[in-house]
Amino acid sequence: MTKVLLSLHVLAAIIAIGPVTVAASMFPAAVRRGDADALRLLHRISTVYAVIGVAVPIFGLATASSLGVLGDAWLLTSIALTIAAAGLLGLVILPRQHGLLARASSGAASPPGDRSAARLGMITGVFNLLWAVVVVLMIVRPGSTTGV
Repeated sequence: MTKVLLSLHVLAAIIAIGPVTVAASMFPAAVRRGDADALRLLHRISTVYAVIGVAVPIFGLATASSLGVLGDAWLLTSIALTIAAAGLLGLVILPRQHGLLARASSGAASPPGDRSAARLGMITGVFNLLWAVVVVLMIVRPGSTTGV
């Protein structure tokens, strides 16, 4: 059962988190281009796959439970980073995307010196970095029996 849970966890991560990181990363450039159609698509991808992404920690916790590693430091760190990434996505990135999309859809021009897209790009970079660290922790797993 552990192998099935781990497979589902990894598949969910690839299928859900991958598109969110790519779409969120592409959004600031689309803002700078003023491409409202691309913004709508990228925001929709970010939102839909964020919801689907809830499966990743669910399968991850089930896998960790079956492996008996729920109390391991590397896993607790991964959980904390996942919560931080989810919070950043749900509380900062998606709302800012929504605001920038609304502004672009209304045809309102960006005020001179507006750095909204640049700030969103920076925040998205932090989001992506959090996921990269989680992936490394999942692969390296201090104390692992894989010999790595």
